[in-house]
Amino acid sequence: MNRLLSAFFIVLLAVITVPVLCMAQSPGNSGAEKQIQYEALSPWADVDPIPMRGISPRLDSLAGKKIGIFVNSKRAAMPMAKSVDKRLKEMHPDIQTIIFHSTEPNVNEIETKNKDKFTVWLNDIDAAILLVGD
Repeated sequence: MNRLLSAFFIVLLAVITVPVLCMAQSPGNSGAEKQIQYEALSPWADVDPIPMRGISPRLDSLAGKKIGIFVNSKRAAMPMAKSVDKRLKEMHPDIQTIIFHSTEPNVNEIETKNKDKFTVWLNDIDAAILLVGD
């Protein structure tokens, strides 16, 4: 948020300052023949070509559903996943849980060698739980 505000104020300052500096006239110069042209610059990179979409609707019930448990590479994540898996099955005995273990730290799973496995896992579940072992 601070970056956004900083970028906004820098652009605002440039928009205010540039015309003032350009219109400063030397004695004897009326400035009537000068035309000022502005070039609009964006502080952001190229627009993401992937269209935005909303989140999936909430499940009515967990009965008979496949729940995916995504586990990151941190040490505490797998024990947490096993605990959540056990508790979910105690609360809803008819659900199926599928644990996906991410092995590469600080990388989106879709950018790893497990991309295909991850995509199959995502398409095979009804809902997902993300566990970060911090």
